[in-house]
Amino acid sequence: MQRNYRFAWCYAPGVLATCACGMAHAALVEDANVTLTTRNYYLDRDFKGPSTYPAAREWAQGFILRAHSGFTEGTLGFGLDLTGLVGLKLDSSAARSGTQLLPTDPQTREAKDDYSELGATFKARLSQTRLSIGTQFPALPVITASPARLLPQSFRGVYGVSDDIEQLTLHGGRMDRVNLRDSTNYQPIALASPNGRFKAGAMSERFAFIGGDYRWSDTSTLRYYHAELRNIYTQDFLGVVQTVPLGPGTVKMDLRHFDSRDSGQAQAGRVDNRNTGLMLSYQVSAHTLGLGYMYQSGDTAMAYIAGGEPAVLSDGAMSADFVNPKENTWVARYDYNFVAMGVPGLTGMVRYLNGSNIDLPHLGGRNLNESSKDLELGYVIQAGPAKGLSLRLRHAFYRNNQSGASTFRSANETRVNVDYTFKVW
Repeated sequence: MQRNYRFAWCYAPGVLATCACGMAHAALVEDANVTLTTRNYYLDRDFKGPSTYPAAREWAQGFILRAHSGFTEGTLGFGLDLTGLVGLKLDSSAARSGTQLLPTDPQTREAKDDYSELGATFKARLSQTRLSIGTQFPALPVITASPARLLPQSFRGVYGVSDDIEQLTLHGGRMDRVNLRDSTNYQPIALASPNGRFKAGAMSERFAFIGGDYRWSDTSTLRYYHAELRNIYTQDFLGVVQTVPLGPGTVKMDLRHFDSRDSGQAQAGRVDNRNTGLMLSYQVSAHTLGLGYMYQSGDTAMAYIAGGEPAVLSDGAMSADFVNPKENTWVARYDYNFVAMGVPGLTGMVRYLNGSNIDLPHLGGRNLNESSKDLELGYVIQAGPAKGLSLRLRHAFYRNNQSGASTFRSANETRVNVDYTFKVW
């Protein structure tokens, strides 16, 4: 079990500076930086229909300190990164907990008043290749440290990134533990199983991945990744991102394909899924209009790591993941940048997702459906003492015709975020 370092972020700059002085290398200090992000988060999920708990509603304040050193001088350089996380409860109750903003007692449903942790990452660099050991925040199609709550999810393991080959970025690593967004304890990595899609409790102490992004041209990127959660599932990802000028604007194509199947002892049961999604967007000036389609084939839902979200076309949807067995999903999205109206920093988004043909007999049938209407408004202050302060308001109307035992229940959801990052060093 990971030790809880209460308010450890207060000591991170000192630890980093001590390490730097001990190594006595100028580049280690000169290239270092320390930032502090304050995040105020309100989440209100108002469930519709019969429910033991009619709402999940909490308010919390978070602090995220990131201290990154440079590298020691020489052919092989070394460094140290520290991440300090603190979460404070502002409002919660046993009747309204469960938003994943705060750790909750499983017996009483009471949220903790505060929680904190300190993560350390030792790193080395040779030419354009970097290897790190310790706390990791990967952001790849097959493994992502979810930033969708008060404090980010993290992993523990070894991670390498190389840019030595022109136009190609290679990634590879192996993780043995995950720290969930509302926890300070590292635990084995599990397969996400909302809606009872797979056998509950399947965990592994090895998640390995390898792959890369190849920039074919300034407008084309090819992506491939292979990953395995040992004795649970294996997954391959293939992606293509292409932009093409068309008339007064630009067309962007985003194609993603995941192939997931069970592996080894298949501790979570059968995994058999192909998820293919295509999003086409057209941007003209401040307007961006997108239309997408995502298709599930195979006998099961898509596999992904518990505690986060799958990197599919429904990415960013607040109330559901839209990757149930056999599900077909249409996505329509419109974004607007209010700089065209003389308000720089203000952006808006409207999105509609509709999933059909869902095969969940234990939750009501073989032709179920779900939908979500999402609204978002964001503003970043452009000047003055509060320059960089970010405000984000989101609201979703989510509905499905699944039974009350579904993980994703019909709800109206509101999220309000106020983030501010300033440079400490």
